[in-house]
Amino acid sequence: MSDLALIMALPNESKGLFEQAGVHVHYSGIGKVNAAFKAFEVIQNTGCHTVLNLGTAGSSYFDAHSLVEVTQFVQRDMDVSPLGFAVGQTPMDTDHPAEILLEPYFQHLPVGICGTGDSFETGVPKVPCNLVDMEGYAMAKVCKKLGVRFVSVKYITDGANETAHLDWEENLLLGAQKLLSLYKTV
Repeated sequence: MSDLALIMALPNESKGLFEQAGVHVHYSGIGKVNAAFKAFEVIQNTGCHTVLNLGTAGSSYFDAHSLVEVTQFVQRDMDVSPLGFAVGQTPMDTDHPAEILLEPYFQHLPVGICGTGDSFETGVPKVPCNLVDMEGYAMAKVCKKLGVRFVSVKYITDGANETAHLDWEENLLLGAQKLLSLYKTV
């Protein structure tokens, strides 16, 4: 396990259960900038070869309370389309495509495409994806650039709709319990 570092966005997502179980969690904070910085910092400070991101996501595709492994990340808020770029594509970023593909780690989980953005999504994203978060793409990109494996599993708390903010808060404890059970299988 020393080769693996666990990153979650917020202590709310672990509800203290990971710490009670003796699991060290690195918390990134909300959003892509915080997530990228934390992923870089963790990789540099720990020398890990795998970053495991556990957290929450919204989805109108997957059932609430499901665990979904993300095998592709896209940016749902990168929009430079007035300059002729596809939504989700970072202009002039020739080293990395707009989509970040990941190898599945957990064979028993459904897989999904996660759209990351610096907004709490309550509608249909501009890019094709079937779940949404606010940190994953940034961590995945840092890991790709540094040659570190990235594994991400999301607990679906809400339907990414008008009641998402209420459902997210209400479902955090069950999500933390399910994510901790999964972590114990690593």
